[in-house]
Amino acid sequence: MAISLPLVSSRELAAHLHDEDVLVCDCRFAGRYDGRDVSPDPEEAAVRLGRLGITHEKTLVSYSDGGTLYASRLWHVLAHYGHEHVALLDAGIEKWQAENRPLEQGSVPPRLAIFRPRISGSLRGIGAGEIRQRLDDPSVPARGRARPGGVLRRAPCAPRAAATSRAAVLWPWEENLRPDGALRDPPEIRSVDKDEALCAEQELVTYCQGGVCAAHAALALGLAGYPRVRIYDGSWAEWGNDPAAPIDGGLTAAAP
Repeated sequence: MAISLPLVSSRELAAHLHDEDVLVCDCRFAGRYDGRDVSPDPEEAAVRLGRLGITHEKTLVSYSDGGTLYASRLWHVLAHYGHEHVALLDAGIEKWQAENRPLEQGSVPPRLAIFRPRISGSLRGIGAGEIRQRLDDPSVPARGRARPGGVLRRAPCAPRAAATSRAAVLWPWEENLRPDGALRDPPEIRSVDKDEALCAEQELVTYCQGGVCAAHAALALGLAGYPRVRIYDGSWAEWGNDPAAPIDGGLTAAAP
């Protein structure tokens, strides 16, 4: 029996934990995130993912803490490069530990593999150039232009980190989670949209500080029935550092 995609329950993963074609990846983030990381190019992706033993033939299960936030980043990269069998452990490591499921200490050396990026992946990203072109296109509805995947905070990654890009509305990624960290059901996620009137026919672009919350928001929106979701990988770390990029909101300098 195949693992459910793109979310897998702790109970289901436990039943497949030792399957040879299942690879579990710990995506917890130990350290300070500064918003400067972007997805690797195809050559770098091939090297880094191959070192982890990732191939297109294996089913990947990524997990992290904090509502699967950083696990969604691996999903983003793999989906972008054509991997079709990636799941996130719903509710993350916290639920797994609360249920007293098996844990191991130390590191597990991966088996080296060959990962071949497929550029025609199912998840299409979007760059700053295309966003700027479409911001000035009167045929594109304002609500379909850009949508943030998390609260924009003052941060040293961009001198204009307290503003928002033009035509963007706030969609905090945390609102897509239940109190236990599990992703809400699609009707619940769609209910958040009642004030924003998202349209499934529109193309939605998620961004955040550096592309992580944006990935989580894009996953949730896709599951909720919005098929045309794209991630702005450069996010505010790129946009906020471009003095020519149009913005709305107050302009305040980032803290040193």
